[in-house]
Amino acid sequence: MSVPRARLLDLMKAQCQLFSTTFNPEGLRLGNKVLRKRLLGPSFVSYYPPKLVTHKDMLREFAPFELTIDNQKEDMRRDHIAGLKFRGKSAPKKIRTAPDANAKKKKK
Repeated sequence: MSVPRARLLDLMKAQCQLFSTTFNPEGLRLGNKVLRKRLLGPSFVSYYPPKLVTHKDMLREFAPFELTIDNQKEDMRRDHIAGLKFRGKSAPKKIRTAPDANAKKKKK
C-alpha cells in the first residue's frame, strides 16, 4: 500500500522545519550547498603575511619633503610600452563615441 504524495510532502515540510533546512520538493538546484559552506576569505588572507612597506608607501611618506625615489620596475614597464608603441605593437586607443540619443530619452 503506497502513501499519497500530499502526505509525503507534508512530512518533508515538517522535517525541513524541524531541522531548519530548505523545503525543495521539486529538487531544484538552489545553491544551498554552496551557501552553507564556511567562508574561505579570512583563511586566504591570513595565509600570507602582510606586506611591510611598498614603493607607494615610501613615495607617500616622503612626498611632503619633495624627495624623488626611483622605481625601477615602473621605469622598465614604461620603457617597454614606449618600445611597443614605437614598433606599432601597443594596445589600440580606446574609442570614444557620442552618447546615444535614445539613452537621453530614457533618462527623462
